[in-house]
Amino acid sequence: MSSLLKTKDIDSLVEDTQAEGTRLKRTLGPWSLIAFGIGAVIGAGIFTVTGTAAAGQQSMTPSVFNAPLLDLLLHGSAATTLGGRPGAGPGLALSFIVVALTCGFAALCYAELASMIPIAGSAYTYAYAALGEIFAWIIGWDLILEYAVSNMTVAVGFSAYINELLTYINDVSNHLVALLHLHFHVNLALPFTLSHPIIADMKYTGAIFNLPALLVLMALSWILVRGVKESSRANNAMVAIKISAILLFVFGAAHAVKASNLHPFFPNGGAGVLSGAAIVFFTFIGFDSVSTAAEECRNPQRNMPIGIIGTLIACTILYTSVSLVLTGIVNWKTLDNAAPVANALAAIGMDRLKFIVTVGALLGMLSSLLVYQYGQARIWFAMSRDRLLPGLFSKVHKQYKTPYVSTWLAGLAVGIPAGIMDIDFFADLANIGTLFAFVFVSCAVIILRRTQPDRPRSFKVPFSPVTPILSVVCCLGLMLGLPLLAWLGFVVWLIIGLVIYFLYSNKRSLLRQ
Repeated sequence: MSSLLKTKDIDSLVEDTQAEGTRLKRTLGPWSLIAFGIGAVIGAGIFTVTGTAAAGQQSMTPSVFNAPLLDLLLHGSAATTLGGRPGAGPGLALSFIVVALTCGFAALCYAELASMIPIAGSAYTYAYAALGEIFAWIIGWDLILEYAVSNMTVAVGFSAYINELLTYINDVSNHLVALLHLHFHVNLALPFTLSHPIIADMKYTGAIFNLPALLVLMALSWILVRGVKESSRANNAMVAIKISAILLFVFGAAHAVKASNLHPFFPNGGAGVLSGAAIVFFTFIGFDSVSTAAEECRNPQRNMPIGIIGTLIACTILYTSVSLVLTGIVNWKTLDNAAPVANALAAIGMDRLKFIVTVGALLGMLSSLLVYQYGQARIWFAMSRDRLLPGLFSKVHKQYKTPYVSTWLAGLAVGIPAGIMDIDFFADLANIGTLFAFVFVSCAVIILRRTQPDRPRSFKVPFSPVTPILSVVCCLGLMLGLPLLAWLGFVVWLIIGLVIYFLYSNKRSLLRQ
């Protein structure tokens, strides 16, 4: 047991980053880090899930698997969840602020640890330094799940959007371009299976493979292998266009806002606001990916806190602005659809702006895919350098100074499953994995404050240990609100990880050697 709980010295962790053959190049500044964070946090969700949160969700399938774990623990049944979730209405702006405050507690914890331990690996590395090897493995294995399943869902959505965009180009272009048939055949643009949260509801689409999902991940992997500076430039460009599309919507549609649509502001009271917060929570996931870039950041002690906290502030402003304008231009009850922003613009006759929003959503997905693939490869790289994963994953390209093997394998590990299946509860798995990591990071702050109080910290979580404890409580509360099926999938994934650890990683661990 003592060997499993043995921690890695922070100075040794930093020293390992200087080893020849596994050294990464430091090129990122604070603005690049904020752009990375915005690229991860603001994806297609800002153009889609905002409508569901405002209008509410209809009643769910009567199944115990769809019931939140807390509901089952308190009532022993799913009865209280079958009526659906009330909408936040125009009060959705407050829902976003509630989520931002909740994530803010965790963001402060990430900022302290990232500035103190400027190493690739994010929560995995922090757990290794504060809690011990077994917890580091659990968190690393958890982060692999978080990044992978998040991108599987986004890649499937990207495939659908790109085909819609190509079809639109065919419709409005001249006949010469239309002759090119700019679209993917339906058999190569859908996953092989579609599944609802209950596996018994699995449906076969008749398609062979979702080719656009794989192609986009391979293209992004190529960019990531070329270098973090090149990846940052590509992400910066996509983020700039994406933010421009959001601002065009906010300012372009603001004149169509009607006071009658914003009244009453809280149609379902506090219950609606909290329900909306639960629905939009996953749209804030991603700010933690900034910490995976710590080893490739110039002056991480200063820039990492700026990148993490700056990301959260910028995204909160953008989300609340979109929600206020969206619920102001149409009645909130009409927003329960897959493309609420685009449909709302069409309803008020702004078709050109609708096209811009579609392009913005597409680039939102691209930047999210890029940053998550970047983060996933760095997790694999850090775990391999500690010999918890095969050494192949920590190989660094001689010219580009990037973990190229991990990057390509991460692209295939996400692209192939995304081409075969699209399972709805992937989003809940991503949520529970992220919240689990937030809990460990918050605990790591408290532990390191006690075990290493004199270690220099360029940024400190204010009001510690109260703030980290609040972070733990909030995250555990949100985890209990996730459905039982997500918990079952998460537990199965952890069991698989522990089997691999005790049969392989535990014996090869660099710390153990």
